[in-house]
Amino acid sequence: MELTANHITLRGSLSSMPQFSHENHGRRFFRFSLEVPRLSGAVDVLPVIAREDVLNAMELSDGEMLTITGQVRSHNVREDGRRRLLIFVFASLIVCEDGEPLNDVVLEGPLCREPTYRKTPLGREICDVMLAVPRAFRRADYLPCILWGRTALECSQFHTRDILRITGRLQSRTYTKVTETGSEERTAYEVSALTAQRVEEEG
Repeated sequence: MELTANHITLRGSLSSMPQFSHENHGRRFFRFSLEVPRLSGAVDVLPVIAREDVLNAMELSDGEMLTITGQVRSHNVREDGRRRLLIFVFASLIVCEDGEPLNDVVLEGPLCREPTYRKTPLGREICDVMLAVPRAFRRADYLPCILWGRTALECSQFHTRDILRITGRLQSRTYTKVTETGSEERTAYEVSALTAQRVEEEG
């Protein structure tokens, strides 16, 4: 399977200036947020991480329009003794340019758990899947995806290790988490699929 089956292109406005995130193998990485409007008028606020040298190639200011290409990545962290999956965009190229909003994702990888299919009270079909998208050095990004309608029904018939190719957009969604100390608002990130198809393994 190709290791390049993870690609995202975003165009939106810078909603927070880059802040230092971490250092790895002598390289410094910075985190910021990008606001990408949907056709519906809602706005996805998406976390982006970029290397210092990628950011140093330009002068950024709040509200600036950026086009970002890269990959959707995941990282496991421990919070309060529990594991939490962080989803973010790893930027390989950033360009300052105006234009229509963009939010295009292509992912390919095996299902790492059985699909979860359900219907809303109004009868809308939804299917949640988790892809393990291969990365270099035998690593993988575990990326939640949500499918709708007929696509949801079709994908509910698939099983763990089936390989899916999904196109769609990366979206943010706020929800309320009830904890021992009360309720708190959190943000989840997932790929909302426009298309999904099973890929036959070669050989």
